[in-house]
Amino acid sequence: MPTWPVVMFIVLALVAARTAAMAFNRWADYRWDGKNPRTKNREIPTGIIKPAQALTLAITASVVFVILAGLINEICLFLSPVALIIILGYSYTKRFTSLAHVVLGVGLGIAPAATYIAVSGMFEPGLLLLCFGVMFWVAGFDIIYALQDMEFDREHKLHSIPVWLEYSGSLRLAAIFHLLTIGLMFLYIHYIDGGWYAMVGGILFSLLIVYQHIDVHRNGLKKVNMAFGTLNGVASLIFGLGYVLEYFY
Repeated sequence: MPTWPVVMFIVLALVAARTAAMAFNRWADYRWDGKNPRTKNREIPTGIIKPAQALTLAITASVVFVILAGLINEICLFLSPVALIIILGYSYTKRFTSLAHVVLGVGLGIAPAATYIAVSGMFEPGLLLLCFGVMFWVAGFDIIYALQDMEFDREHKLHSIPVWLEYSGSLRLAAIFHLLTIGLMFLYIHYIDGGWYAMVGGILFSLLIVYQHIDVHRNGLKKVNMAFGTLNGVASLIFGLGYVLEYFY
C-alpha cells in the first residue's frame, strides 16, 4: 500500500504531465487551429493566450513533472524524460505519419505501468495487457474524433487515419482497435484473477465502448464530443471502480 505522500506525488505528476501535453499541443498547433473552423475559437487563435505563454506553461509543467517523478523514486526519475518525449512529441506526428492516433494511445497507455512503477518501484510484465488495451482504446476513439477534421487535414497536407482510410475505413479500424481493447481488458482481468467487481466493471466498460460505435453509425458525428469526452470518461471511471472495489472487498 503506497504512502499518502506518494499518492499525492503521483496525482500531481499526472496533472503536470497532462498540463504539459495540452499546453504544448496548443502551442505546436496554433497556426493550424487558427485555420480550422472547429478550433479557431481556441485561446491562442483568439488572442486570449499568447503562444509564448502556452509554451512557458508546457515547459514549467514538464519541469514540475520531472521533479515529482524524482520525489517518487529513482526509476520514475530516470523514465520521466521518456514519458515527456512521447506525450510532447505526439503534437508533431500529424506532420509526417497517419499513426498519430497510435502515438497518442501510447502516451496514455504507459500510464498504468508508470503508476505501478511509482507505487512498487518495479515493473510487472502482465501490465502490458492493460497498457496495450488502453493504447488501442485511445487510438480508436481518437480516430473517430479525427473524422471531424478529415477534409481540413487533407487540404493542409496533414496525416491521419481518416485521410488515409476515409470515413468508413476509419470506423472499421476504430472498431477493430476497440475489439482488441475489450479482449485485452478481459485478459488482464483473468491475469490478475479478478472477481465479480472487476468483471462487472469490464462488462460495463465494454458496453459503453460498443455504444459509441452504435451512436456514430446511427447519428454520424453529431454527438462525437459526448462520445469522445463524456462516455469515455465514464467508461474509465467504471472500469477503475471495479478494480478499487475488487481491492477492498
